[in-house]
Amino acid sequence: MLIAVVALILALGVASRVIADRVGIPSVLFLIIAGIAIGPEVLGIVTRDTFGGGLSAMVGVSVAIILFEGGYHLHRHKLRDSPTALLRLTTIGALITWLGTAVAVVYFLETSLEVGLLVGALLIATGPTVIGPILQVVTVRDHVAAVLEGEGVINDVTAAILVVVVFEVLIVGSGGVFHLFGDFAIRLAIGLGVGLLVAAAVWLLLTRGRLAPGDAPLHSRLIVLAAVVVAYGGAELVASETGIAAAAMAGFALGNVDLPHHEDVIDFLDDLSVVVLSFVFVALAALIDFSDILALGVAGVAIVIAITLILRPAVIYLSTTHERFTRNERLFLSAVGPRGIIPASVATLFAVELQALGRPQEAQLLAGTVFLIIFATVILQAGLAPQIARALNVSPMRTLIIGAGRVGLSLAERLEADGENVLLVDSDPDAVHAARKRGFRVVEGDGSTAATLKEAGIENTKTVIATTPDDDVNLLVCQLAQTTFDTETVASRVNHPDNMDAFEALGVQAIDLSMATAWSLENVLERPSLSAWMNELGRTGDVQEIEVTATDLVGHSIAEVNAEIPDGCIVGLLTHKEGDTEVPTGDHELRPGDRVTFLGQSGAVEQAIKRFHPHD
Repeated sequence: MLIAVVALILALGVASRVIADRVGIPSVLFLIIAGIAIGPEVLGIVTRDTFGGGLSAMVGVSVAIILFEGGYHLHRHKLRDSPTALLRLTTIGALITWLGTAVAVVYFLETSLEVGLLVGALLIATGPTVIGPILQVVTVRDHVAAVLEGEGVINDVTAAILVVVVFEVLIVGSGGVFHLFGDFAIRLAIGLGVGLLVAAAVWLLLTRGRLAPGDAPLHSRLIVLAAVVVAYGGAELVASETGIAAAAMAGFALGNVDLPHHEDVIDFLDDLSVVVLSFVFVALAALIDFSDILALGVAGVAIVIAITLILRPAVIYLSTTHERFTRNERLFLSAVGPRGIIPASVATLFAVELQALGRPQEAQLLAGTVFLIIFATVILQAGLAPQIARALNVSPMRTLIIGAGRVGLSLAERLEADGENVLLVDSDPDAVHAARKRGFRVVEGDGSTAATLKEAGIENTKTVIATTPDDDVNLLVCQLAQTTFDTETVASRVNHPDNMDAFEALGVQAIDLSMATAWSLENVLERPSLSAWMNELGRTGDVQEIEVTATDLVGHSIAEVNAEIPDGCIVGLLTHKEGDTEVPTGDHELRPGDRVTFLGQSGAVEQAIKRFHPHD
């Protein structure tokens, strides 16, 4: 019977993933629905007694695999994308979330501070189990993705250890704040230390060991799988609930060194994490007791509001101050912070522990509150993440700039100010270092080779711009982008005017550097006000060209649609489908395929774009 149940869970999990990929919705939503369907609330196929005492061990190993995989993908360059924001989010932000949630639970549910701190510790975690599926269907700029991924891995570790310390020190024991933080630091150090030791052993084995050449990829995958289990189990033998930290640390360490058969290992981990994620989410969702949730009443709704609409936005806005996050990106991060496996699995464990201590009412409160938050955030935040991203316009396709010199960096700064998702490529280590120091994501390598362009993700790039001082390199980059990768828009800096014909023959949007400089100097001399305003683009002013897709505006004159144009913005140019461009008068009518150029204040231009070019 147990085998049949496990098979059903896995089948539902895989089916949920397939459906999610088909409709473009994070898979966690379908996984929870599948779990509820086979749980005691609906079909009753899975109950708390189905797995006996083995569920905790199965979930523990599964979560270790998922966090190992999350750590393996958390490369150092991702952490450099927004180091200040990530540090704040996983330290001060985690502390605010913990204490703020505890206050909300104590106030609205009238329970003890210890139980409030226990629930708060659980709800620090977001986790790769929910963030990963979101980022598979929602494209955001790299620094936004880095914050979500880093927060997921790091705060999962924090929550898993902190909740055990709170339970053992404040609920079971009689220790104070000193014991609480001391015990937390010791357990964290144990977990990270074991993880590093396991990672070092695996690295030595794969790089120094004499694996059979024909079977080396298979052996590498098996060794990595063993490393996950050894890291988790070894740390748990030393101190309980340190295995999660060990697995995450081992994955992070191995993911940031050169390993043989790296791609094979990545593919294996990705496939394995899909299977275990499907199993644990469906299994734990089947254990949701709606009577515990309903018992919370209006107080439960108040806690959801406090966590999602007050604490999360406050933490995000405090963490992303002085970073290059746009207002809409801050809103997106505020609206997307779903809770996942760690709160679900640990809440189930400690609800049983509280029952054993003769505190059934607190056990019910703990399970109900945690599962309510998981349920609400997965449905409202994970399930609606694509719609939230579209509404906030935070899903730009990537712009790839080849060349991180002065021209490339200046262009990257301006494009980022316009909300573009920019990635730089350069082979000069000094240029790479300088660009990363200024907060950009950079791939070090030869941008005129297909291998480096693939590494930079050119397949998912809408625009490639070559900005190196070598026209031969720029021309080769443009040829690869157009003929090999079929990039939508290709542009290039041309250093010598005699080479313009070669670029134009390719259909590349080429900029003659000498002519561009002369044009800029002419503007400074002849049109100083315009030149000064153009230098402010992306700050107080903006110019944007878009195609008119609002069908209710087509066929109307500029005078008639003038009411739709916000104050502080004008239509500067009108370009017809045939290619004719003119300064429009009030009598000009908008035709299908027309493109309009808006000029004005940044906020007004943004509003005009949304009206004339609404998203589907």
